[in-house]
Amino acid sequence: MRHSVNRPPTPDARDDQEKDPTFQEIVNIKLIESGEKERLMELLRERLIECGWKDEMKALCRAFIKKKGRNNVTVDDLIHLITPKGRASVPDYIKAELLQRIQTFLVSAAL
Repeated sequence: MRHSVNRPPTPDARDDQEKDPTFQEIVNIKLIESGEKERLMELLRERLIECGWKDEMKALCRAFIKKKGRNNVTVDDLIHLITPKGRASVPDYIKAELLQRIQTFLVSAAL
C-alpha cells in the first residue's frame, strides 16, 4: 500500500481498538481522579513504617553500600538490589488490606 506524502495513512480498525483504555487504565484513572490513589499510597507508607519494612530496606542498602564502597554504588545498583527483596518482603496482611480497600473503592465507584 502506497501512502501519500501529504497525509498520514488511514488508521486500521485494530489501531482504534488498541487506543481503548484497558480496565486497569480505567481503574487507575478513577483512583487518581477521586484522590483514592494518594490515600492508598499514604496508607501503604504508614503500614510499611509500622511493620519495620522501611528500616529493613534501609539497613539492606547500607550494608550493600558498605560492602561495595560508597563511591562504587549507583542508585541503579540499589534499585536492582532492593526491588525484588522489597516486593517479596511486604507482609501479606498489608497487601490484603490494600486489596480490600481497592475492592471497596471499585464497588463504590460501580466499575
